[in-house]
Amino acid sequence: MKYELKDEFIELYKLLKVLDLVDSGAEAKMIIADGHVERNGSVELRKRAKIVRGDVIEVADAKIEVF
Repeated sequence: MKYELKDEFIELYKLLKVLDLVDSGAEAKMIIADGHVERNGSVELRKRAKIVRGDVIEVADAKIEVF
């Protein structure tokens, strides 16, 4: 799955919500805090991490390439 950034960055929990990988922002924050999200191969625990072009996010079976 690919996601084109409209701005300089998007916060991680907002990205999950925009792509409909979660039902709510609260759910997104919960799965991030529980260590279920990887950014560029490492677990990302910061809910508001700034996701930029070139980042690869993995959640469950979904792999998101940001460009």
